[in-house]
Formats: sequence, structure tokens, C-alpha cells
Amino acid sequence: MVKACRRGADLFSVRRRNRRNYLPCLLACACAAALTAPAASAKQNAAASWAQPQIKQVVAAGLMARSVASFHANDPLTQAELNELLVALPSDLVADPNTTEDPTTTDPTSTDPTSTVPTTTVPTTTVPTTTDPTTTDPTTTDPTHDPTLTVPTTTTPTTTGPTTTTPSGAPPGSPQPGAQVTLAAFDTALVNQLGLTGAATRFLDAARLVGLTPPKRFGSETVARLLGLRTNHPAVQDSLELLPGDRITRAEAAYSVAQVLSLRGEEAQWVDDVSYELTLPTLTSWQKRVLNYAIGFVGYPYIWGGSSPGKQVVFGRKVPGGFDCSGFVWRVYKLRHYLGGGRLSSMIRGRTTFTMSVEVPASKRIAIDALQPGDVIFFGAAGPRSKAWQINHTAIYLGDNWFVQSSGNGVDVVPLEGWYQKRFAWARRPLAEAGLTNVYSVQPS
Repeated sequence: MVKACRRGADLFSVRRRNRRNYLPCLLACACAAALTAPAASAKQNAAASWAQPQIKQVVAAGLMARSVASFHANDPLTQAELNELLVALPSDLVADPNTTEDPTTTDPTSTDPTSTVPTTTVPTTTVPTTTDPTTTDPTTTDPTHDPTLTVPTTTTPTTTGPTTTTPSGAPPGSPQPGAQVTLAAFDTALVNQLGLTGAATRFLDAARLVGLTPPKRFGSETVARLLGLRTNHPAVQDSLELLPGDRITRAEAAYSVAQVLSLRGEEAQWVDDVSYELTLPTLTSWQKRVLNYAIGFVGYPYIWGGSSPGKQVVFGRKVPGGFDCSGFVWRVYKLRHYLGGGRLSSMIRGRTTFTMSVEVPASKRIAIDALQPGDVIFFGAAGPRSKAWQINHTAIYLGDNWFVQSSGNGVDVVPLEGWYQKRFAWARRPLAEAGLTNVYSVQPS
């Protein structure tokens, strides 16, 4: 056994006592280090990533790496890797619109999303993350944040995909140098690959038709998040969250690819179907200003306690830009100062969902059938019968039964149905509260 050589006086003593053994000692130490370095490096590469279940699923499908140990989860995904990956992934999951099959026979949003094993096909009904920082333990992982619970990791992909790889070549999407890919570009590529380019375009056009100016990524990010292709990290791992323009890591890419491999087809068809249903009402100038600002954040991550689009310090933690649900509403109505807005920024006074929900008397609460674009909506465990202390989620109403929120899928646009419809409690109307005129909209003819 080779003993480590000590420095300083001890090393001087060793040299004097046994100069002949000093050089062999150094050589032995160097050789041992050289031999153990690859093993240590391999061990580090094999260290469990937050996306380890998805990485195993992807590698088992013959994608992105020869083995889990050689996956390089934290490396950025390159354009060349993405190009190879797309060729190997399922495509065109949406049925031909000329078919006579009725896609509405299955309602994928009817199941309570609190179930840990999804029995339906739409990921948008994930229970919103509790956002009251005064009552949430940031060290506790909300089950809706655990990527291993979104799609069972033992699921064998049923869609058409590679089951073998060419022995002489690397699996599609394996690490290689090249231009790197942003999160938004990656999501767009997956949406296009799945045959949902039309759905993304329809979402984008629906916003533009009423005078809104959404970012280019609006359509593809809406589709990607309705499909559940993105995940939310636990609060203690918020530093892993990515903004739309950030380079996507191979771990994040693996999570999305695993979701794609687990799609059964109904999910993509449902997203395509609902994209035809979004027809926003005619908006007033004030509704446009507020909603335009809100939808500009679609694609941003969920950050526990977050209320800024840029880097922020939340309860002593340095985290990326992003929002929790009440932080998103706080950003749109409190922190944003609109020219000529008068008292608008002072209407919402409390930072938490609970406080926002009780700032208006019960007599001024707005029911679900009286919602107007720009209303702040609240959800509770007992739906319309919820007590104030049961309110645990908030969002901003867009119109036509759709709203924008920050929840488990980040900032996204979703229909007010399924879980959300059952849990809707009441709403308030900050534009009217501020005394701004012409706050009501009318349906287009």
C-alpha cells in the first residue's frame, strides 16, 4: 500500500531518511491518480441527475447517449444533436383533419390532477403550486414539481421510435460540438416534429387578431406546456430553471424527449382541437395593455416566491427570473406602472394569493359566468364555496374561457375547464376598481 507523502517538515524528514524511496513514492502516487481519474470522472458523469429517470428512458430507447454514465446531463444541447434527435422521434401525432373520427369523445381534463399516476391525456390539469411564501416550506418538494411523477418512468414508449442503434455509430442526439439551442427553439422544434405547427400558429393568430402582440414563441410554448413537455423544479432547485432564451441542457432535453416518447396520441390531438376553440373577445385599450404585458411572459419558469423577469433574490436565494402564481399577478398589476393608469397599481395591496382574494368584499366578487378579460381569478379547494383561507391559486383571465397563469408548467395559457373549472372560487376586476373607464369588452359578431 502506498502511503501519501506529507508536505513541510514531515516531507523533509522523509527525504532525509529514505531518499531512495521518495521518487518511487511520487511515481506510485502519480500512477494511482492517473488510474483513478477516469473512474472518478465516470462516477461524476454517472451521478444521479434530477432527470435521471427520463435519461434512463431516453437512453433505453437508443437516444442521446450510449449509456447513462456517458450522458453528460449538464452539457448544453447542440443544434447537431437536436437535428439527429428529431429524425428519430415520433412525428405527426395529429390525425388528418379530413377524417370523420370525433376527437371530442374523450375529455382529457376531467380527472383531478392531484393523482400521482396520470390516467388522462392532458398535462395541463396539474395542480397549481401553492404560492403563499409565508406558508410554503421551500425545502419540501411539491409532488407536482417532481418530474418523475408527471409521466411514469417505467412506461415503455408505445409510439414509433428507434429500438436499436447502429453498432458503429453513436445514438441520435449524442454529445458533439456545435451551435447551442435555446429552450424556446427546442420547444418549437418538438412542436413542429409532432405535427402541431398549425396549433401553435392558431394560438399565436388568436392573440394577434384582437390587437395583442405576443412574442414569437407564444404559440409553440403554449402547445409545449399544454402537452407537459416542460417541468418545474422544486424550490430548492430553482437555480436550474431556464428562461426562454437560455441554452437548454441535455437533462432538460431528455425530460422533454421522455414526455414525447410517452405520448399516446390523444394528447397531441386534444391540443390541436382546443387550438381551434380559442377566439378572444374584442378588447378595450386597457385590457390590451394589461394582457399584452402578461402574455409576454409565456414560457418563463415557475419560481417559488418570484416576481421578476430577471435575476432575483428570493428569501436569500439567488434565482433566475420567473414567478409564482401570485408573483405573476403582482408583476402585472402592482410592479408594472402603466402610463395614465392612475390608481391601478395600488388596487392590489397584498403579495399573497390569500390577501389578494380578500381585498374586495364578498359583494363585489365576480362569478365565473361574468368574467371579463383582465380579471384576476382565484381558485380554492371548495370551488365557489371556498373560504378565503382555502384560496391557493390565482391567474389572469384572457377571455373565451382561457387564462394566463404561472404554475407547474411555468407561465402558460390554459383553458378554464376540468380541475380549474371545478376549483374556480371567484374573481376581482382591478381595472374597474381603479376607476378606469371603458373596461368592459364585447364579443365579436
